[in-house]
Amino acid sequence: MTEAGISLLVLYCSDLSACHDFYRKLGLVFEWERHASGPEHHAAVLAGGAVLELYPAGAGGATGRVRVGLTVPRDAVQAALEPGTHLLRDPDGRAVELCVTA
Repeated sequence: MTEAGISLLVLYCSDLSACHDFYRKLGLVFEWERHASGPEHHAAVLAGGAVLELYPAGAGGATGRVRVGLTVPRDAVQAALEPGTHLLRDPDGRAVELCVTA
């Protein structure tokens, strides 16, 4: 096993508002942030301290093919999902493997 860990994942979103709503409904809690003269974006600190940031895609385009895996407690999800693993798509079409715990 490696000692490395993921501390930051940035998704560039074509529709930032729709992506923010999607991930928020999965139980993530976001704060608005802006670093220096960069764009405003949403940031959520996950269990273990990793940060998921949602940025506007801008001229660089949306983050392409990626699969994001999240584990969330059932009471945090604002959707009718039973405990178990669900494969969803965010508004930009990225695969989201959601593990809902009881």
